[in-house]
Amino acid sequence: MKIFQREQRSLFGEILDWMLTPLLLLWPVSLALTWLVAQSLANKPFDRALEYNVHALAQLIIVEPDGRIQFNLPQPASEILRADESDMVFYQVLDPQGEFLAGDRDFPAAHPRYNMPAGEVVLRDDELRGIDIRVAAMWVRLPLSTDNALALVQVAETREKRSVLAAEIIKGVMLPQFVILPLAVLLVWLALARGIKPLSRLEERIRARKPEDLSPLNHRGVPMEVVPLVDAVNDLLRRLNESLATQKRFLADAAHQLKTPLAGLRMQADLAQREGTSTGELKRSLEQIGRSSMRATHTVNQLLSLARAEGAGTGLQRTPCDLAALVIEVMQDLLPLALDKHVDMGYEGAEPGAAGVWLQGNATLLKEMVRNLISNAINYSPSSAEKPAVVTVRVLPDLLARVVLLQVEDTGPGVPQDERDLVFQPFYRALGSEADGSGLGLPIVQEIARQHGAEVVLEDAQPQRHPPGALFTVRFRAMRSAISLQAASAD
Repeated sequence: MKIFQREQRSLFGEILDWMLTPLLLLWPVSLALTWLVAQSLANKPFDRALEYNVHALAQLIIVEPDGRIQFNLPQPASEILRADESDMVFYQVLDPQGEFLAGDRDFPAAHPRYNMPAGEVVLRDDELRGIDIRVAAMWVRLPLSTDNALALVQVAETREKRSVLAAEIIKGVMLPQFVILPLAVLLVWLALARGIKPLSRLEERIRARKPEDLSPLNHRGVPMEVVPLVDAVNDLLRRLNESLATQKRFLADAAHQLKTPLAGLRMQADLAQREGTSTGELKRSLEQIGRSSMRATHTVNQLLSLARAEGAGTGLQRTPCDLAALVIEVMQDLLPLALDKHVDMGYEGAEPGAAGVWLQGNATLLKEMVRNLISNAINYSPSSAEKPAVVTVRVLPDLLARVVLLQVEDTGPGVPQDERDLVFQPFYRALGSEADGSGLGLPIVQEIARQHGAEVVLEDAQPQRHPPGALFTVRFRAMRSAISLQAASAD
């Protein structure tokens, strides 16, 4: 299946797009609004002139004593009314019966009387002889009229002056925008380039670092929005530093611990190769070689287990695990060791598959943890055929608290209070202990428990008894009951 990778985009270009796109989209809207405002502004002065002309013509309507209505417009006034360099002016006067009195006969009809209050000028856009015009109309109450008769006066002019004035207004507004818009784009560009300079300086600081420098990055000069990113990088550097320190410690510990068995192997091999070595001495040398090789093998295995546990990290593969079944399986594997050491090893607690014994974890690491706990109890419990030691392993689920406890109890000498933290350090051996070991078992237990979010507690098994013995308790978080029962029924 073909995998499409997301195209990498520049942060500078992304921000610039989001800043300039709205600006460029709003510019045509600004043009449209400017055009509408210009039309309104251009209409106002010429509309007032039309209103003035309507009122002036309304005063020229007279009623004769015999009731006849006349409109007398002197010739000079008519010439002044129609005098215009760019627009044509039209007018019309109708009597109350709608009969033509003066002006242009083909004048467009006005709105009905009920839409035009008497004495109020109403403006409208209309068309005369195929030409767009602006019309001002008013119903005029006739003087000396007893029946409230109303005459109609209309004055109109073409829209040439209005269009010219609107175009001038638009030019006056829009031409500066053609200069301001590129200037605004330039200022945004410069401001954005200046704004991301701290990122460039942060990049330079990171690139200037030496490969071995894993110290945290300083927040100095870092924008507030980038602080979480710097914190994440610092956390990564911290974890990387811990990982490298673990590897260095592992190599140093391995080199230190393997020196002793390897030196013993070489010395015993030299003794076996000497001339005159008796059969008994040769046999003892070979036995020492065998013990040294077993010790070296055990140390290497423990080191590898510790490295595997420390290196699991977040990539640990987890599956539902039956802790009781794992413990019983490990005890069966260690039964020969217990019999050889004359140790009475027993199990108490929940049966495999019971509710509450399931947890989410890595079965291989959990077995390694249980193996080290039981082996530690067997090796450090003095025992003999006449007086065997007792090692008890328990798996105790707590359904209410949703936890499951793993306990390993022995009848050995126990661990003094001031050494209980030290025994979890690699290669630490309690003074006076004659048990053979590498000092890595308990550190492996603690690391595996940490990987599973568990807690390891060491205390006296029976404080009133001497020796008190040791009791190791590992507290795991159990899976939900529904999952536990479902897994148990599947078994």
